[in-house]
Amino acid sequence: MAENISILGSTGSIGTQTLEVVREIGGIGVRALTAGKNIDMLEAQAREFKPELVCVMDKEKALELKNRLSGTGTEVLAGMEGLIAAAVLPSADTVVNSVVGNIGLRPTVEAIKAGKDIALANKETLVTSGELIMRLIKENNVHMYPVDSEHSAIFQSLQGNDGNRIENIWLTASGGPFRGRSDLSGVTLEDALHHPNWSMGKKITIDSATMMNKGLEVIEAKWLFNVDLDRIKVVVHPQSIVHSMVEYEDGAVIAQLGVPDMKVPIQYALTYPKRIKNSFPKLDFFERNTLTFEKPDMKVFRCLALAFEAIKTGGTMPAVLNAANEAAVAKFIDGRIGFTDIPLLIEKAMNAYTVKYDYTLDDVLEADEYARDFVDTEVF
Repeated sequence: MAENISILGSTGSIGTQTLEVVREIGGIGVRALTAGKNIDMLEAQAREFKPELVCVMDKEKALELKNRLSGTGTEVLAGMEGLIAAAVLPSADTVVNSVVGNIGLRPTVEAIKAGKDIALANKETLVTSGELIMRLIKENNVHMYPVDSEHSAIFQSLQGNDGNRIENIWLTASGGPFRGRSDLSGVTLEDALHHPNWSMGKKITIDSATMMNKGLEVIEAKWLFNVDLDRIKVVVHPQSIVHSMVEYEDGAVIAQLGVPDMKVPIQYALTYPKRIKNSFPKLDFFERNTLTFEKPDMKVFRCLALAFEAIKTGGTMPAVLNAANEAAVAKFIDGRIGFTDIPLLIEKAMNAYTVKYDYTLDDVLEADEYARDFVDTEVF
């Protein structure tokens, strides 16, 4: 169980819910908090939890926050150096990485090297560098606990069972706002941001609409649970009650169910192997009495197919997939491309790239830069 934590991305959805968990169960100290530029929320968090340090990625905002927190005893840092300082802070035993994007990669690497356990909600860490990260986890004798609801469900379903006897991992997907549609042309930003079950940030919500979110989770699952890709299946489950399942070779299927809420997975990552009573919403079987399952349409949701292609190729290709997706989603949010252009741009970036297989962290970052430049400069 975590005793003292650093939260990277404390003003985002997962970060704020992590602090809700800390308030609810008590007994966990908050030693560092970081944000991109939301210093109003970060200031409020710092005054409540009294961390040793906070970091703001925006350096001008960091100076403003430093003035605001003058006399509180909380150190204010800025940029990537500050983010890494929060990740390796000696007084924290666990780092909750909930930043969005590949910016979370370097702090994760440094935290692992510093002997910290990782509660991971940053998809890009394993998507872009899964082989490298899991090797570092083993070499430094630390633990990685999944925070995403799907991977937490798999992790929970593995407890007390023989992981070597897995037949299939079933990753559930809500299907997003366009489930069942055969034509996604004309989709607007407002349409794509209207998720039926979950409240998330813009980028993640768009990823859910394209189903890239599930594709990234497939790649994460391969590394987290050390299974072959052909044993990872995606099933659309519109109610988002079954968070994921593990099918064993004897035919038994173990699933974890709950309301669509991230606080229980967050709590389990922080308190493992303990379960602690809380007042979070509980599942009412009589109210939510219908569970349905469907096959995903890989042709309509091309991003999901591209994710499978990227991890099959291996090496640095998943890093290209991830970065190209981030850049394409940003273009869509800015109104520069259409919704269906997102997978087209990603596929073009992948096809034009030469993969590196024996890769380093620098190779991953170079692949990331290549993909972003490609997408940014590509004109339809």
